[in-house]
Amino acid sequence: MTLRLGCIADDLTGATDVALMLQNAGMRTIQAIGVPEHNDSAALQDADAVVVALKSRTTAPAEAVAQSLGALEWLRAQGARQILFKYCSTFDSTDAGNIGPVADALLDAMGAPFTVACPAFPTNKRTVYLGHLFVGEQLLSDSPMKDHPLTPMRDANLVRVLGRQTKRKVGLVALPTVRQGAAAMREAFQALQRSGHAYAIVDAVADEDLLALGAACAELPLLTGGSGIAMGLPANFAIRKGAAAALPAAGGQAAVLSGSCSAQSNAQVAHWMTSHPAFRIDPLRLAGGEDLAAAALAWAGPLLASGPVLVYATAGPDDVRSVQARLGVQRAGELVEQCLARIAQGLVERGVRRLVVAGGETSGAVVKALGVRALRIGAQIDPGVPWTRSVGELRIALALKSGNFGAVDFFDKALGMQA
Repeated sequence: MTLRLGCIADDLTGATDVALMLQNAGMRTIQAIGVPEHNDSAALQDADAVVVALKSRTTAPAEAVAQSLGALEWLRAQGARQILFKYCSTFDSTDAGNIGPVADALLDAMGAPFTVACPAFPTNKRTVYLGHLFVGEQLLSDSPMKDHPLTPMRDANLVRVLGRQTKRKVGLVALPTVRQGAAAMREAFQALQRSGHAYAIVDAVADEDLLALGAACAELPLLTGGSGIAMGLPANFAIRKGAAAALPAAGGQAAVLSGSCSAQSNAQVAHWMTSHPAFRIDPLRLAGGEDLAAAALAWAGPLLASGPVLVYATAGPDDVRSVQARLGVQRAGELVEQCLARIAQGLVERGVRRLVVAGGETSGAVVKALGVRALRIGAQIDPGVPWTRSVGELRIALALKSGNFGAVDFFDKALGMQA
């Protein structure tokens, strides 16, 4: 392998997001679903970067740490010279973790004393200023993320948020220093280390800030951040931006599955339903024993030849809270994921070869059910979301979308690119 950069992503769509960023910046990038097995290695040859997609964002901290250390061990064994721990641009976590515990464990395993934390992704309106995370013009704590069903984010001060997740000291490198360039940031990192800090939250409000941050971090063995931080890393390995990879047309029939309950996914589902057929998955009916997977497949079967269909469990915050109050957060999520995963299997059996999936947890369940072990990265649909192609016997085009990403017409746009 020619591996230079290894990435550990805490969910599937986040992994696809950072893989797209690296590929667009010139790195030949493969996304692995879970820690690769020995017989997967042939598919990962000739990659400059491998992104290992885990499902560790909302697991128990000990499990998230174990998964991440397993990925680190594999990546280092392949020769990765730098590691990026990638999490969401909205810093999705709870006070128990998992960003802090995983970053602590990676620092310990690598014998590294210091790293940075920067979730900024200005293209998608995620910026960090004076250590506070903004979603558009709103503080994170005022955005729809405050009502996230699994990781409600009610504090925008990242120094505080990360500080509650680690016993190590967390400092700040503010925008005036960032704007002085890479050398000034390196001096700030050294000053924080001398004063006993292990982490620096780094401000970034524009792509130029992230490019400078990438250069400042060239000698750090471990970085942590959102996908935006990756745009400045290929240049550290003397790699320059090249053309995006062209994936062959998938053909076949098409469908959309949406399990995300984010505000943006709700808008996307509503937009789709103005002109396309859709089937709703109700978690309470699933809990009551109804086989909605079979019902959805029976409904979709006759329609697929005429065009794409949507199967969704997307719902608004009030409905989500009501369901979780009756079923519990974990059970409600698992019921939906298992149902949509079964539907994905059934759709593929019926000839679907182009599949759009909304939601990180849903995407993880779907690729697991389909037995997909690795993905090649194709063209961008919207910022942070590319088309991908499965590697292996099953050749299927997958657009795996984080719940918050994509324009309101994302589903139509995606399928229009893969006609």
